[in-house]
Amino acid sequence: MRRAQIQRTTGETEIEIELNLDGTGQWNIQTGLGFFDHMLSHIAAHSLCDLVLQAKGDLHVDAHHTVEDVGIALGQAFRQALGDRRGITRYGQSLLPMDEALALVALDFSNRGLFCGDLSWPHAQVGGFDTELVSEFLRALALHAGMTLHVQILCGDNTHHQIEAVFKGLGRALRQAVSLDARRSSQVPSTKGVL
Repeated sequence: MRRAQIQRTTGETEIEIELNLDGTGQWNIQTGLGFFDHMLSHIAAHSLCDLVLQAKGDLHVDAHHTVEDVGIALGQAFRQALGDRRGITRYGQSLLPMDEALALVALDFSNRGLFCGDLSWPHAQVGGFDTELVSEFLRALALHAGMTLHVQILCGDNTHHQIEAVFKGLGRALRQAVSLDARRSSQVPSTKGVL
């Protein structure tokens, strides 16, 4: 079963995650940050991974710790659920339009965590959410999942649309990368024989 359960507790956050890579895209997400919940739901819906995520953080300070720690815990969940990564497609990419916005997302479950994306947004906030935290989330997710992740905004002028294109594109790329390749069977998708 390609599932994971993660509990992460620090002096700043308490996070519980259940992830099923072979789900139907169902979600139950509560972080205390409405816009962030909305974006995380796109990951589940478009990856077809089932995701239960409950987070309590020091939002009286700001959203930074909550967003980053959700990225850490979700990355750990993907790492745990993938195991030794036998039989997976490994790579995923999406060129995703959201109205006038267009986002490129490409990833590799290489077991080498790296985020590459020079993301700047037209506005510093959307729905009270600091847009600079998108990069913090993506960096934490990539590092702890053992995933190389590239994200570029190719066009757009609406910040909500641009960020939504990124999260939907991430979901689509994850769906492709974690899917099982029938031709690969139980092989690790690397000439080295290990990831």
